[in-house]
Amino acid sequence: MVTFQRIAPAGIILVVMAVLGQSAMPNKNPAKDLASTFSLVARDIETGEMGIVVASKYLAVGSAVPFAKANIGAIATQSFVNVDFGPDGLALLSQGKNPKETLDLLLSKDLGKEYRQVGLLNLKGVPEAFTGSKCMPWAGHKLGANYTAQGNLLAGPNVIGDMAKAFEEAKGPLALRLFKALKAGDEAGGDKRGRQSAALLIVKPKGGPNGFGDRWIDLRVDDHPAPVTELGRLLELTGKAPHP
Repeated sequence: MVTFQRIAPAGIILVVMAVLGQSAMPNKNPAKDLASTFSLVARDIETGEMGIVVASKYLAVGSAVPFAKANIGAIATQSFVNVDFGPDGLALLSQGKNPKETLDLLLSKDLGKEYRQVGLLNLKGVPEAFTGSKCMPWAGHKLGANYTAQGNLLAGPNVIGDMAKAFEEAKGPLALRLFKALKAGDEAGGDKRGRQSAALLIVKPKGGPNGFGDRWIDLRVDDHPAPVTELGRLLELTGKAPHP
């Protein structure tokens, strides 16, 4: 929230005061942290795996958007990104809050909520999403069975529509289905500024190296002219999904 105050009598001075509070927007340079992007958060009903796939014209989008914890949930936080939504949201889900309760609590503490975009789901695959009124157009989201797709500053609504359709129609492991969804969104125009980074995160119990931790797949392409294509190459190298 921005307020304006006139100070007298030593001339009329316009003071712009950003009421910061917790997670307020805009900050001194909001464009610097504008993680405008398209993402899909999903759960595999057979394996219980949960994951997020994301791409953007933003350096290292995988460092800001995706958060997930096995047997708890998965969250994508984006637009004028509030990264606290990741750990705070997972903590709320772990306490038994459902996705709507979790999202409502996160937004209630954020003075800049209308700048945010969030997609999340819990262990049961129940999806929830929010697109603030001040997210840069085109911005929107779509909820489906065991997934939510969302994006902002996109080429158009087809980015989200094509992602959702591709995910629903894809076969195979979650990693492959998520990648096909991201590829469809990229081919529909993706981030209208261009391409730079992409990431894929999937968690499952004891999914980390040697059975420790839950990070089954954690791939990031931080700066590349064709990040989605490069992400597919890296996914193939893992041997955890058929050729994308």
